Amino acid sequence: MRPNQVWATDISYIPMAKGFVYLVAIVDWFSRKVLAWRVSITMEANFCVEALEEALAHFSKPEIFNTDQGSQFTSQAFTGVLLREKIAISMGGRGAWRDNVIVERLWRSVKYEEVYLHAYGGVSETRSSIGRYLGFYNSRGPHSSLAARTPDQTYFDNLPVKMAA
Repeated sequence: MRPNQVWATDISYIPMAKGFVYLVAIVDWFSRKVLAWRVSITMEANFCVEALEEALAHFSKPEIFNTDQGSQFTSQAFTGVLLREKIAISMGGRGAWRDNVIVERLWRSVKYEEVYLHAYGGVSETRSSIGRYLGFYNSRGPHSSLAARTPDQTYFDNLPVKMAA
């Protein structure tokens, strides 16, 4: 119903010309805004924790954080951050893709509008190209589900106005 009510995350496989990397993104459900992301050559939890910490450092914390039951998101390192911040943890059921449909929709956009159009030569190229795309996605890409507004517009225009002292 509003920004920072629910955030979600997931990991996706990103092919390169030779090999592959993993992409994690932290997304605000209401606005579809990508709050933070990381690329990694391994599936260890640390790149997910780094993305979570970055999102928390730059945005208000969510009330609820939704993930699947992947080992990165059930790890003490990841859940410990959520517990420290007193954020309710919601995990989708096994095989319940609809529980994380917002992030799954992001993966579709990333792959069909960016990744599948390029044969990235290496990790650095992959990281910079995906970064440019996610900047476009947030600030210039209108979404039909957001009444043709961008995730940035939807996120920032719906934040509560702080009361003057």
